[in-house]
Amino acid sequence: MADRLYIFDTTLRDGEQVPGCQLNTIEKIQVAQALENLGVDVIEAGFPVSSPGDFNSVVEISKAVTWPTICALTRAVENDIKVAAEALRYAKHRRIHTGIGTSPSHIKYKFNSTQEEIIERAVAAVKYAKKYVEDIEFYCEDAGRTDNEYLARVVEAVIKAGATVVNIPDTTGYCLPSEYGEKIKFLMENVKGVHTAILSTHCHNDLGMATANTISGVINGARQVEVTINGIGERAGNTALEEVAMIFKSHKELGIDTNINTKQIYPVSRMVSSLMNMPVQANKAIVGRNAFAHSSGIHQDGVLKNRESYEIIDPKDVGIDDNIIALTARSGRAALKHRLNILGVDLAQEKLDSVYEEFLKLADRKKDINDDDVLMLAGKDRTASQRIKLEYLQVTSGVGLQSVASVALTIAGEKFEAASSGNGPVDAAIKAVKQIIHRQMTIQEFLIQAINKGSDDMGKVHMQVEHNGANYYGFAANTDIIAASVEAYIDAINKFIK
Repeated sequence: MADRLYIFDTTLRDGEQVPGCQLNTIEKIQVAQALENLGVDVIEAGFPVSSPGDFNSVVEISKAVTWPTICALTRAVENDIKVAAEALRYAKHRRIHTGIGTSPSHIKYKFNSTQEEIIERAVAAVKYAKKYVEDIEFYCEDAGRTDNEYLARVVEAVIKAGATVVNIPDTTGYCLPSEYGEKIKFLMENVKGVHTAILSTHCHNDLGMATANTISGVINGARQVEVTINGIGERAGNTALEEVAMIFKSHKELGIDTNINTKQIYPVSRMVSSLMNMPVQANKAIVGRNAFAHSSGIHQDGVLKNRESYEIIDPKDVGIDDNIIALTARSGRAALKHRLNILGVDLAQEKLDSVYEEFLKLADRKKDINDDDVLMLAGKDRTASQRIKLEYLQVTSGVGLQSVASVALTIAGEKFEAASSGNGPVDAAIKAVKQIIHRQMTIQEFLIQAINKGSDDMGKVHMQVEHNGANYYGFAANTDIIAASVEAYIDAINKFIK
């Protein structure tokens, strides 16, 4: 009989810490419900003490989902734990995730403490959390660089204090797979009472080994994995849920089962990518747009003769419909709705009608409408409620000519116009916007990304704007890259002008 592996998803906590990927409460509920349908066992909904917004999101997610455990993160601090317990009051199944750093670096420089004091604080945190909930997870931060003998002492102490799950994070993504596996094995063999709790993996991808380390940890005894959709997370990201789920589905000989409904993987991946404005790289395992693409003649011939020649996974197993309905200017609403549903987007009829009108305009300009184009069009509908909107943009530019831009903005229903010259068409247009928006703003980052290839392609612009010492992120997509740049700039401004 296969062993059960519990899937702990931290997309809404660790994943949402990525700059520019913040979601509002409604969007978080949407993701949480998708994770529930996916079959995730535990949803880490946030860090309640960190902000009123995070606190409210944990409260509302607790109300919105039914069977998964809802988890809230804390430090080993009594007030953190108390606030987390309050945020979890509506959850049907509640877990507090508390912990402290255990590596020499954390103990010396972060806490200015000693090994014995850290154990005392860890035990006290678990006992205090136990006053509020039965299910307590303890994390040994930077366990990857913690001596195994000392780590075993900490794990044994917190299990004895009442921890039901102990998280062994490779916080910096430093461990080699063999090293991380040996660490889990050492704990399984040397911690008294280890079988009364579950050991959990939480691996970061700084050296590209997050998934390999996670699998090594499971093979050596861990029975919970902490993952995110598309592998998003701080710095280089976390272990990707879809990779772990499909590894164990593909390798039945490992004897590990999950509760994941793998046919929901692709729609959830696209939803998270769209809501968080976080593109999935084309060659990303399982969910990248090239994951099941074959360009080599030899590969194409092999796949046509037998799919298994070059595909170890049936695309339909992860929710990718290989009978794709091509979208053109002659496609109807039904075809567009079908493609949106496959991508995890469900629009009301009124919103579908407005997106369809934009779709027809794009289809007239662009030969090939792909999934990213469709998601961008659906995302455009969310800008309808923005305070500042771009009404029109006209640019004059060319070799030997000074670039000049005329811009009209609608701000809370009132129209404003300005014109400016600049060092190129984008600079001219941005300067014209600044004449209307009388605020001190500095562009810190400006990234243009082609979604596919070709001169008629949709271009994505990611922009980071600094205002009063805080950074705001804007995103836009358009076949006109100048328009996309201005729209991304305005999107960022809308984040701080209410």
